[in-house]
Amino acid sequence: MNEQADTAAASQFVVTSNHGFAAYAQDELRALVPGTKFEPLITDETYLMRIPLDREAAIRRITSHEPIFLRHMHPIDRTVGTSGTAEDVSLLADLAGQLFLDGFDGEIGKVTVQIRKAERYESEYSPAELREAISGVLLERCGVESVVKEADRIVSVFLSSGAAYIGVSASADNLSDWPGGAVRYRKEEGQVSRAKFKLLEAEYAFGLELSRFRKALDIGAAPGGWTSLLLERGAEVTAVDPADLHPDLLGHPQLTYLKRNAGEVAFRSASYDLLVCDMSWSPKQMIKLILPLLDALRPGGAAVITLKLMHGKPFQTVKDSVRMMQPVMQLRKAKQLFHNRDELTVYLQKIN
Repeated sequence: MNEQADTAAASQFVVTSNHGFAAYAQDELRALVPGTKFEPLITDETYLMRIPLDREAAIRRITSHEPIFLRHMHPIDRTVGTSGTAEDVSLLADLAGQLFLDGFDGEIGKVTVQIRKAERYESEYSPAELREAISGVLLERCGVESVVKEADRIVSVFLSSGAAYIGVSASADNLSDWPGGAVRYRKEEGQVSRAKFKLLEAEYAFGLELSRFRKALDIGAAPGGWTSLLLERGAEVTAVDPADLHPDLLGHPQLTYLKRNAGEVAFRSASYDLLVCDMSWSPKQMIKLILPLLDALRPGGAAVITLKLMHGKPFQTVKDSVRMMQPVMQLRKAKQLFHNRDELTVYLQKIN
């Protein structure tokens, strides 16, 4: 049963989108729960959201209808006034520890502490010092040692001028277990391109487990960022692009490189279980190019495709692009990833 907006029950969250796309995230959230309001914390990126549902109802509504442009959220369990002085550290650490204990009566699991701050926020202490203090309280009072990632629960603090917003939540309730949803990977020595990070994040966001795909088709592959990750995951990859692949990929025993335009190639029916495409073309041009290649995808196979947002109509872009691929493909999830810029990524599955 869907929760109904109730003006007598309301909750607050810190919500974050990619810079420049906050208005779209807000539109999606207002459509989910009319009467939702926002105040800026970081211009055009992070906002204080007041939503006319209680905390748990709001989390259920948002996580079950996850907005495309909402990157991250954390519930606000307590708002406390701050002075920007060192006295804040012990005050906030004590309160965060108490909230953690009050809100949890089962097995503690892994915990991470995430500190963020508003634009031009200044204080006598750094976010790292506050994180260390809260972690110390959690260890002393709860016997739990904080971890960096893959935590079961998150203690979140957002520092704004004159106030701190504190929340304790399950990782899944925040949409991302990275601070602010900013998924950051370390560049590797010899990495082909930073585009690899985009597919890594898609794997994380869509729960794809790329290692389960045995044969992959990469359309518009050059210079090979996505191809390199698929090869690392153990797939046999067919990379198609008239441009050059990175020389480090050439000769890989699992790679077939077709230096041709995708419109000039054809493949045996149902011969691949994954198709990926990260091209800089307009969505309409790109979809027209890959439509004839969808026959090569086996029933139940997956596709991960980047859609460029070229005309300021992102929701229509998704609808039109998915419609062009129906009834062959079904949309599983659309998301603007942290590593997307003026684009978003869609995950689709071929109908049996």
